[in-house]
Amino acid sequence: MKKLFAIVAMVAACSFGATSTVMAQEEASATDTTTLVADSAAVDSAAVEEPAAVEEPAAPVVEEQTESLHKALKTKFIEGDAGFMSLVAIALVLGLAFCIERVIYLSLAQVNTRKFAAELASLVAAGKIADAIQKCKNTRGPVAQISLKAMNCLNSNDQNDIATIERTINMEAEVQGSYLEENCSWITLFIAMAPSLGFLGTVIGMVMAFDDIQRAGDISPTVVAGGMKVALITTIFGIVVALILQVFYNYILSKVEALTSNMEEAAQELLVMCVKSDKCKK
Repeated sequence: MKKLFAIVAMVAACSFGATSTVMAQEEASATDTTTLVADSAAVDSAAVEEPAAVEEPAAPVVEEQTESLHKALKTKFIEGDAGFMSLVAIALVLGLAFCIERVIYLSLAQVNTRKFAAELASLVAAGKIADAIQKCKNTRGPVAQISLKAMNCLNSNDQNDIATIERTINMEAEVQGSYLEENCSWITLFIAMAPSLGFLGTVIGMVMAFDDIQRAGDISPTVVAGGMKVALITTIFGIVVALILQVFYNYILSKVEALTSNMEEAAQELLVMCVKSDKCKK
C-alpha cells in the first residue's frame, strides 16, 4: 500500500513538473508575443505621429529663348564693323540683282526649239515665207531672232543665196550669244569682290588687335578679342556672299550653254530648210 502511494506520488510530481514547465514556456512565448505587438504598435504610432515630408516644388525650367535668324545676322553685322560689312552687303545686293535679271532674261528666252523649227519648216516648205517671218516676230528668244534673219534673207531677191543666208545666220548667232552673256562680267566682279572685302576687313581687324596690344602693353585674350572678332566676322560674311553668287552664276552659265546649243541646232535646221526652199538660190 505504501509502495502504491509512493508510485502515485512520484507520477503526480512528474506530471506537475511537466505541467509547470509547459506553462512556463507558454508564459514566456506569450510575453515575447506581447513585446513584439507592443514594439509594432510603437513603430506604427511613431510613423503616424511623424509628419510627412513636404515635397519641394520642382525648379521651374527656364526655356532658352533662341534668337531669330534676322536678329542674329543683324547682331553679327554690327559686331563685324558696319563700315566693311556694309560694303559686303552692297556687293551681295548688286550681285543678286544682276543674277535675278539674267535668270529672268534667260528663262524668257528659252523656247521649244524642235517644235518651233518643225512649224517653221512646214511654212517654208509650203512657200509661206511671210507667215514664217510673222511667226518669228511673235516668238521670243535668240532662236527666233536667228530664224527671222534667215527668213528675211530668203524672202529677199538679192540675199537669198545659201552663202549669204549662212553668213547671216552665223553673224546673228554671235550677236545673240553676246546678249546671253550680258552682265555676267558684273556677277564675276562681285564674286571676286566679296571675299576680297572680307579679307580687307580681316587685315584691318588684325591691325586693330595689334594697336590694342600696343596701348595695353599686354598680350591677353581680352585685349585682342575685339580686333580678332571683327576680322573673322568680315571674312565669314565675304565668303558666304561669294558662295551665294557663285551658285547663281553657275546656274546662269548652264542656261547660257543650253541656249547656245539650241541656237546651233536651229542654225543647222535653218540651212537645211532654206536649201530645200524654191526661193533659195543654189
